[in-house]
Amino acid sequence: MKKDDLVILNIDDMSTEGEGIGRVDGFAIFVKDAVKGDLVEAKVMKMKKQYGFARLMRVIEPSPLRVEPRCPHARRCGGCQLQAMSYAAQLGFKADKVWNNLQRIGGLTDLERPEIMGMEDPWRYRNKAQFPFGTDREGRIVTGFYAARSHTIIPCTECLIGVEENRPILEKIISHMEKYHIPAYDEQSGKGLLRHVLIRKGFATGELMVCLILNGRKFPAMEQLVVSLRELPGMTSISINVNTQNTNVIMGSETIPVWGQAYITDKIGDIRYQISPRSFYQVNPVQTEKLYRTALEFANLTGDETVWDLYCGIGTISLFLAQRAGQVYGVEVVPEAIADARRNAALNRIGNVEFFVGKAEEVLPEKYEREGIHADVIVVDPPRKGCDEAALQTMAKMQPERIVYVSCDSATLARDVKRLGELGYEVRKVKVCDMFPQGVAVEAVALLTKSGDISKTASGSLKS
Repeated sequence: MKKDDLVILNIDDMSTEGEGIGRVDGFAIFVKDAVKGDLVEAKVMKMKKQYGFARLMRVIEPSPLRVEPRCPHARRCGGCQLQAMSYAAQLGFKADKVWNNLQRIGGLTDLERPEIMGMEDPWRYRNKAQFPFGTDREGRIVTGFYAARSHTIIPCTECLIGVEENRPILEKIISHMEKYHIPAYDEQSGKGLLRHVLIRKGFATGELMVCLILNGRKFPAMEQLVVSLRELPGMTSISINVNTQNTNVIMGSETIPVWGQAYITDKIGDIRYQISPRSFYQVNPVQTEKLYRTALEFANLTGDETVWDLYCGIGTISLFLAQRAGQVYGVEVVPEAIADARRNAALNRIGNVEFFVGKAEEVLPEKYEREGIHADVIVVDPPRKGCDEAALQTMAKMQPERIVYVSCDSATLARDVKRLGELGYEVRKVKVCDMFPQGVAVEAVALLTKSGDISKTASGSLKS
């Protein structure tokens, strides 16, 4: 085979990134937008020594798992890799993804296939979106999402996994830019003003936030734009974020309030959270409550425990845990997030929680070895890269009764629980939570206890 060849493929597997996999004489071909069970015609785009990539040209015989994507931009946009699969099939794909990683990377060969928590309605769930702005070939202002593996903007103000309020906000901003001749930012030249627009919504409160990310400090006729945006019900916070660097990083370090509050408020369960433009806050509030309640269930708190929450962000899990713990300590490297966490603790009148700024792998050893602060339970919710080795070692040295690992990447979860196994902890239960319907990402929660401890088996537990 060579580039531009047309091949007929039976799609018999799916990659972890959602591509269909077919084979020609045993040679694997990855086909974006193909679904397991499809018979397709595909055009070879790139060949490697052991595998190749091809573009889907047509579906000859559709898989029983295939559905018609609801979004007309689904194939071009890089955001929803699984929209051509039925939602039931998506859930199966994600549960298998976590299960396979835990077996293959983590060595948990006796693990039962974990339960997955899905959504009743897997649409309109995202409470946050960041829209890049640019100019099309005709010189018109456009916004939308990047095409897969590129920075080409697919014009789209109506994303079906985003909130309905996104569209009128974006249309008002585009109209304002056209009226006052405000240029969008151009990545190639580094010129232009508006780079991105960040929109957040508090699902429990209805509050809306708009943050303009600028290649500068001022936006022309900002007062008139504020008047226009305030016409939308729920508008609560309007701000500017300054990013004048030649970088792919979306937000800069300085945020300037323009109108209203510097934050919006939302609730998960009974806990209220203040969320600023740069705060990390889970994008799917419905599933977040399920995820956090699972973490709380696995922590099995009675009211007397000392709990450490590593990579705590704005304190979302910490405050959930504090409702049933004796004392909670949260650690996060981002100072602004810790400031938000402390405000959120005060907002909810929760006094049995304390937050520290720093890297988990540095704060945890210091507090344990120098100050003697122990842990009955450790909850960890790291970024995609997983936990630092020093943090894993210190966690094991502290000898907590339980470790609850919340993960957004099952490959690094599997790597880390394998290392914790070498340090004396065993996986007892795993549950999977579909935080990102239509996409390939998935969250999981694992409960670990000291090796040799007897624990009740459950769905996703080790077989007895």
